[in-house]
Amino acid sequence: MPKYFFNIYHERNDLDDEGEELTDRNTAWLEAIRTTGQLLQDIDGKLAPGKEWRMEVTDESRNVIYVIAVSTKAVR
Repeated sequence: MPKYFFNIYHERNDLDDEGEELTDRNTAWLEAIRTTGQLLQDIDGKLAPGKEWRMEVTDESRNVIYVIAVSTKAVR
């Protein structure tokens, strides 16, 4: 099975060194969505206005195949 890596960028870079073996790209996307939801809940107020949170999903060759980005801004 192919291996996918889930790298997180927020306040510091958290690069996935282990990866996860999944059946295909679609399964990697579903895992990214589930994991994003869980991680954003765990941020617990640490995503300040003007900051960004981002997950990049890469394949075994470390090519980026998906990006989930959350950016914030204060309005007035």
